[in-house]
Formats: sequence, C-alpha cells, structure tokens
Amino acid sequence: MNYEELGLRVGLEIHQQLDTERKLFCHCKPDLVEEDEEDVFQRRLRPVRSELGEVDIAALFEWKKGRTYIYHAPRSRSCLVEADEEPPHEADRESIIIALAMAKAFNSKIVDEVHVMRKMVIDGSNTSGFQRTMLVALEGSVNVDGKEIGIETICVEEDAARKLKEEGKFVHFKLDRLGIPLIEIATAPDIRSPQEAKRVALRIGQMLRLTRKVKRGIGTIRQDLNVSIEGGAKTEIKGVQKLEIIDKVVEYEVIRQLKLLEIRDELKKRGVTKEEILSQLMTDVTDILKDSKSKIVKRALKSGAGAFAIKLPKFKGLLGKEVQPGRRFGTELADYARFWAGVGGIIHSDELPKYGITEEVEEIKERLGCEEQDAFVLVLAPGPEAREALKAVKERAAVALEGVPEETRAANPDGTTRFLRPRPGAARMYPETDVPPITITEDMLKKAEAIKPKNPAELIKELMTIYKLPKDMAEKMISSVRFDLAYRLVKKYHGKLHSTIVVRTVVDTLKELEREGIEVERIKDEHIEEVLDKVAEGKVAKEAIPDILKKVAEGSTVEKAIKELGLDKEIDVEKVVREVIEKYKDEIEKRGAQRSFGFVMGKVMAELRGKVDGKVVAQTVKKVLEEMENR
Repeated sequence: MNYEELGLRVGLEIHQQLDTERKLFCHCKPDLVEEDEEDVFQRRLRPVRSELGEVDIAALFEWKKGRTYIYHAPRSRSCLVEADEEPPHEADRESIIIALAMAKAFNSKIVDEVHVMRKMVIDGSNTSGFQRTMLVALEGSVNVDGKEIGIETICVEEDAARKLKEEGKFVHFKLDRLGIPLIEIATAPDIRSPQEAKRVALRIGQMLRLTRKVKRGIGTIRQDLNVSIEGGAKTEIKGVQKLEIIDKVVEYEVIRQLKLLEIRDELKKRGVTKEEILSQLMTDVTDILKDSKSKIVKRALKSGAGAFAIKLPKFKGLLGKEVQPGRRFGTELADYARFWAGVGGIIHSDELPKYGITEEVEEIKERLGCEEQDAFVLVLAPGPEAREALKAVKERAAVALEGVPEETRAANPDGTTRFLRPRPGAARMYPETDVPPITITEDMLKKAEAIKPKNPAELIKELMTIYKLPKDMAEKMISSVRFDLAYRLVKKYHGKLHSTIVVRTVVDTLKELEREGIEVERIKDEHIEEVLDKVAEGKVAKEAIPDILKKVAEGSTVEKAIKELGLDKEIDVEKVVREVIEKYKDEIEKRGAQRSFGFVMGKVMAELRGKVDGKVVAQTVKKVLEEMENR
C-alpha cells in the first residue's frame, strides 16, 4: 500500500510505569502482589455532567452496561486512598522529576506549575470513577532516522486497577496496580507508515529505559495509537503491549478503514438509506427454530433464550466481507451487540447455512420480508437483551453509510482490533480540587538533568568505541527492555569479560529461553549478575549460562543450579582430551593430528560443554595433538 497516497496519519501515546519509591498519590509501595491479606468491597459507578452540563459519551456507554465492580485491596500495597475513602496525598515529586528529564531530552516546554486534573473513567478500573493526570510539558520533538517527530504532551498519571475476572455483571479488580505512576508521552500525528510507527515507539521506549527509572516486564508499558486515512476517521487503538506488533496494528487498521469505505460506497450504489435501516423492527423467529438441529440453537432455547432477527436491507454479501484478517464486517456488528447488550454474539445470513442452521434460513427470510439483496442478523438471547443487541446492530449498520465511525478499539494479540467503546469527548476532564499544584523548582530541574537520557546515537558510539561491541549488538542492547542492566554489567565487567558475553546473556539468551516457554520473568537481575560473576571468576564456563538460568527460572538458586548441573566439580580436562584421542586414535592418525583439531574439539565439547570454558578446552586439545604430532 502507498501510505502517502492514502494520507495515513499516526500518533502514538506511550504509557510507561515509573520505578519510584511510592505510588503517585499515597505512600504505598508501587508493586504487584499475588498473595496477600486483602479487604474486599464493591461499587457501582455512574457518569456526572461536566461544568457545561454535558455527559461524556464513553462514560455513558460504560454506565449503561449496569455492572457492579468488586475490588480486592491487598493490605500491603493499598490504603484508603485507593479505596477512595481518603483524600489523595501530595503528588510524588520523583515521578514529576522523571517526566522533567524526558521533557529536557525532547526539548519540550516545561510548565511553571503542575496542576492535577480528573479524567472521568467509569469502566471500574478506578474506584473513584476518574483517573488523575498532570501535564508536565508541551511540544518538543524526537529525531528518528533523521526525521523530527513532534511531541505534543508529556504527562504523569496514575495507573488503573488490575482486572482479575468477569462474572456476568460483576467485574473483579485488584488495587495493587491502582496509583502506580505512569508517564504518558503523546506524539503529534507526524508518523506516515506502519514501520515508522514501530521505530518511533522503539526510540521513545529506549529513551525511557535510559533514565533507568522505569519498570520492566509485561504490563509495564503499553502503546495507544491514533490512526486515520484520507476519507476515514481518527480511530484510537488501546493497549498495544508488544512493540513487535505496532506496525501490524497500523497496517490492519488501514485495511479496515479502506474496507469500510468500500462497504459505504457499495451501499450507496445499492441505494439504501439510513432511515430504511433504522426503521427495521425486531421479529421473533423462535417458532421457526424450535425444532432446529443446530447445537447452538438447541442450547440457547433450552436455557430460556429466544431467537430474534432483524432485516438489513441491501446488505447481502457485505456482512461476510473481510475487513481485517479473520474478521468480517459481521464481526464489527457482533462487537457492538456484545458491548451494548452483553449477548454472546450474532449469527448473520452471509455465514448461513452454518452452525447446523439450514432449511430454516429461507423461512426466516420470508418472515422478515427479505428480498434478493437483503441480509438478516439473528440473536439467540432473552427478549430484552436481544432487543438491545439488534438495536446496536442496526445503528452500527446505519453508520456504515458514513464510512468509518470514530471509536476506541482494543488491540488483539494478532494485531487485529475490536470495538471497545465510543471515543471520549472533552466533557470527561475537570480540575482536581483535593491535591495542591506543584511549582517546578530549580532543584527539581537539576535532579532531572542528572537522569536525562543520553542520545541513543551517542550511546551506540560509546558502546562500540569503549566497550568494543559490534554495531548490531550495541543497537540490540539499547533496544532491550533490560538495557539498564546490560549497560551496568558491561561497565562492571569491562576488562574481565568480553562485552559480547554480557549482551548475549542479557538480551539473546533470555529471548531464546522465552521462546522455549521458560518463564524468564522469574529470572531477576541479581541472578544474571551472579551467573556472570561466576563466569568472570572462571568458576563456570560461559556455555553453561543458559542451563543455569533455565534452572533458576524453575525455582533454583544460582549455587543450587550449578550443583545440580554438576558444574561445581573439578574436571581434569587433559584427561578427558586424552581419553577422546585414544578412543578415536585410528581416525585421527588417518586425518593427521593437525587436521583433527575440529574433530577432537567436537567430541570433547560434547562431554564438557558448559562445564569448562571453550578456550581452555581448545588450548588443551591443541597441546595434546601437538605432542601426538611430534612423537
């Protein structure tokens, strides 16, 4: 696709948890806990009007779901502030200083005084019904591949509660994450291709890690994207946690918007009107399906649900049209039905006969008065839910005449997206009256300067010249989520271990173990450092690093792993080499001692790999073969 011709515009919002001593508005530790004593309480949240008398559409949407929120408050990581039973404390200054450091790195305009604002959020992720956020700096830019990408805002805000599970209308949240400080960096919509979006996210992520003041691991960073094309609409995509799929998310959203525009044009060509779609009435077709052989239908009707359908005039063939890989326009309608009515999904005529619904199709069409170009949507649910679901379906179908709706979507792991809620409006933001503003002082700016991230290009040069890393490894290192660890250890072992061993361990080895299904999150920085200490001291071979770390991930200590692997025993390398040479004596004599080095090394390393450094083995093999040659 020619993204320039399509008028692609992408803006990023990078949200990164900060590694601070306390939460943003209380003094609880900003960590997650799996097991702890906890208090449990419940709330129902509702939207309120803004000062101008308006109600935010996204908040209204969440309220209409009628959900009750159950909060699990671990006593060691939450207090009355998280429960919204006590006013918030003064904002954490360390979090603001980290944001100031990033503002300096982007040459942004820093505000004189930081004020706290409330952003209405009533999806249950905040006990109070709003999220607190603070603007720290405006404007600025980041240079990526020679192009300046504008930075619009730098904010500090509180992270949301952690969703545990959903049980019907009840949603459970844990409050350990609520209040952990986040930095939010929003770019201008200057990005013009999926690949550029990925590179910009990588560069901002690198710079955040270079402060050495951010958390690591799954869930600590997420990217939101704002994507639009010419003739389409600005779509906000929330919660992209993996950098690797950013380009795919953008590409798939472009495809989706193009397909929706094609559907719009086809509907206009067919002459359908919005009034025609919205005037369709729900029809009860339970009697038609009462003897259906379909397992889905049988199960639904047995549970007390009914079968209800609605005609979509002139939509035949369009509901089955693919808008993203594995997702069709009918899937878009199903998303709306699920979120507005809580139904499991919909069945549409473009996918029938399917699900065991066969001979009933024509009878349903006849009941609905469908003509050749018409389609229908079927919902299996109790009457009230079915009514809301089909209302949502026809309203979304009517919007298809306009093309692409402005909406907030959630990212799926494969890069596709699903409808989340309508896009919020300006009515959701208002001042926080419980927290005093913070004046930016010279002392705060001085502390920010001390942790301001280095320019990645300068850092790569430093790693190549001082620490002798190849360029590709230096680039890989600063892209790593464990960059701060790698950088510290490269400096620590300079002159004791080659830098490539450190980088391979911190970056490559951990990735390889993750691909094997090993829980690398259980491998802490101190484990990696302890293993490298042993290598630097000559107590274990560098080849043993993956095996030791694998054992650590399974629950062993480094010392215990070394013992379990038999790496703590003294090994007579020369004895092993001589035994191998004796075993393959005839073959070695045929080849000649000098030409047998690689052959012997392979056989010896098969026995000693991970137990003895390869250099020591090579020196011993060379020595014994020379003796053999000189006999």
